[in-house]
Amino acid sequence: MSQPIPAIAATLLVRDDQGCYLPASADQILEAARQAIDCKLQRGASFTSPDVVKDYLRAKLASYEREVFAVLFLDAKHRLIQYVELFQGTIDSTAVYPREVVKEALHLNAAAAIIAHNHPSGNPEPSEADKSITRRIKEALALVDVRTLDHIIIAGTRSVSFAEHGLI
Repeated sequence: MSQPIPAIAATLLVRDDQGCYLPASADQILEAARQAIDCKLQRGASFTSPDVVKDYLRAKLASYEREVFAVLFLDAKHRLIQYVELFQGTIDSTAVYPREVVKEALHLNAAAAIIAHNHPSGNPEPSEADKSITRRIKEALALVDVRTLDHIIIAGTRSVSFAEHGLI
């Protein structure tokens, strides 16, 4: 569902199938932003600071109207192997299965992972369910020698890092 185009978006144009340029919709702008962040931080990009990770995840997750659970799979030097959106839910929850996270980590030969999800409500504070699933995923990944570096919750322009708050 498209949202109204903010005034600034009216200056951005996209080309339609006939080659005519039209004002971009908010959804087209957000999709272009997701593609741009993929180009900027491709496989092998190093996530050396929490701010870089948060910026990347904001571009990927902030605009979703439903919860999306994603994982950044990293090598031993914390370079990006792959960003994967594993689970999608409703406006206030999503089912997350640690087994699937472990399967993907093994498939990608990851040494570390940063888990993330969005809160469409706009409140980035972790729930008890968020804390519980983080513990379960961390324990499951540890069994196969994959370190869980952080869990970041994105809520619009705000975010919470479990690592920065001593929750992981």
